[in-house]
Amino acid sequence: MLTKELAIASYVDGQILPDRLNRTEHAQYIELAKQMCEAYRAGVGTARKSLHGQIQRILEADPACPIRRVGAFCKLLDDCSEFDAGKPKQTAELRQRVFRQAATLHPLVTNLESILDHSHVEVKAQIAALEKMTWPQLEQQLFSDIIEQHRLIKFPYPLDTNELLARYNVAQTQAALLGARQMVIEATGDWKGILRYAKLANLMHRIDSIPDGYRITLDGPASVLRGTHRYGVQMAKLLPGLLSCAGWSLVATIVPKGLAKYIDTPWGRKQRWTLKLDDRCGLQSGIDPPKPTDSQVEEHLLENWELMRMLHGAKQGLGSWELLREGDILVRGQRVFFPDFTVVSPAGTRILLEIVGFWTPEYIRHKSEVLNTFADTPLLLAIPHSLKAQWKKHAFSKNHYVIYYRQQVSPGEIIQAIEENSGTNVGLGRPRDLA
Repeated sequence: MLTKELAIASYVDGQILPDRLNRTEHAQYIELAKQMCEAYRAGVGTARKSLHGQIQRILEADPACPIRRVGAFCKLLDDCSEFDAGKPKQTAELRQRVFRQAATLHPLVTNLESILDHSHVEVKAQIAALEKMTWPQLEQQLFSDIIEQHRLIKFPYPLDTNELLARYNVAQTQAALLGARQMVIEATGDWKGILRYAKLANLMHRIDSIPDGYRITLDGPASVLRGTHRYGVQMAKLLPGLLSCAGWSLVATIVPKGLAKYIDTPWGRKQRWTLKLDDRCGLQSGIDPPKPTDSQVEEHLLENWELMRMLHGAKQGLGSWELLREGDILVRGQRVFFPDFTVVSPAGTRILLEIVGFWTPEYIRHKSEVLNTFADTPLLLAIPHSLKAQWKKHAFSKNHYVIYYRQQVSPGEIIQAIEENSGTNVGLGRPRDLA
């Protein structure tokens, strides 16, 4: 991720527009990106400072290229590389020995004259011999712990250099988000993935229902304080994961770095700068999209449900039953629960279905806490028969109806369990076995 010092953006009518390279206006960068990757690929053993110099010379082909863009590409290429950081302690001791030995022979000269009889070439050779190496070898190690002198070990970047340009565009947008105070996401799909990434970024969230989805407001406990950018980093980290999701739009409230000192002034309190994005913004993430299912049990249930509708829907009235993947969210404060499915009856009643998996004590303890938090919410729970003994210790709420399944959760058994509970009023029955 880029630093604020490498951020490039323009400000138009209160909106922040991060620097972005596109095929129309910046077609030359496709070739330049290829050259930059080749420079790093061929630069194994080369110092970081020298590699950065090569990148600068390559980008000189674009006379309009700002110096911050050069630094940004160097940072992205470095992030994809592996460098030898040296051994700081041993290197510092080596410098002390070399400087002490050279100090006794000061001054060192190129041409010997009268009392100036210490040739730098001979002295270097003597010192290197004492260290049991040649002077070029010694010189390479002398400052190997300085970041500019770190030498490239590996550059495993893919041959598709378009990925470098895609990373640049995302990184500049992330850099703009470093000054974010708040982020509001309207999600009509993949909201479980969005909230999962938000929790990984340690962001607090508030959720409100909107037509066809949810409004997720993200910030942190320090965001109410003036002049803080503490949570901008977490919001920037959220972006790649968010880009892998579908069905969302985003508005971030941002205080640009250069204007942060005015934020507590009367003028600053009236200013609002925003960054707007959505899932069609053209930014590409290197993160895979969220999987439609979390387990084979869920995958088989979806497949069997569609098969049931095709084979028996018209004859037995099953065609009107719907199975929606993660159709609803349950929220209690900062606790969020995504039931795996929502079953919709022919009458339009929505029944939440959670398929319980895993067998570790930690998972069962966590799931028990979640169920206790939402004890007043009607739920249909499908638990593996092999876990029946472990779950007997849990005091199920009267609103939670439990079925135990053997290998797969049958669509017909789910519908039967719902119909047996007072016309889809889940929660009035007791646990039962489904063989």
